[in-house]
Amino acid sequence: MRKYQDMVFTTSARLVKNDAQAEDISQEVFIKAHEHFEMLSTSPSAGGWLKTVATNLSLNHLQRYRNRWRFFSELGGKSDSEGGETPEVDFAAPDTFFEGVDAEERRVWVDEALARLPDHQRVPLVLYHFEDLPYDQIAARLGVSLAKVKTDILRARAALAKILSRGGESAPALSL
Repeated sequence: MRKYQDMVFTTSARLVKNDAQAEDISQEVFIKAHEHFEMLSTSPSAGGWLKTVATNLSLNHLQRYRNRWRFFSELGGKSDSEGGETPEVDFAAPDTFFEGVDAEERRVWVDEALARLPDHQRVPLVLYHFEDLPYDQIAARLGVSLAKVKTDILRARAALAKILSRGGESAPALSL
């Protein structure tokens, strides 16, 4: 448990955006791990199993307790389905942006920026970039179309870049 507790909590916290809920989910993960202790105690893939369970329980939590997501088609905005091309966002930060910043401070900045994204953007972005899931698996898990997943990730990247470029009290501005 001690070996994987940070990874399990971080996985849940990034998805549900609430530390208290992430703690509850983490407890559920380790209860399930205890139930499967014989299998996990000798398995070299125990960490992957725990991360998958944390991801699944977090998604279940979001689906159970969140307000319905508003789809872009419901908002009346332009989307790819209307024939409009959404421009690609250049999300890469300049090499000098994180110069002199340690990994922990960088993680805090990214986590704070992620927490400011709406669920419908944050969740697919986290699943894609932090959980390394392909678009089609994200769409299947969330019960949305592949196009919606791609659009949400693209818009989340743009929003995240905008949040980081504005900076904050604790983060320097990022010029893109």
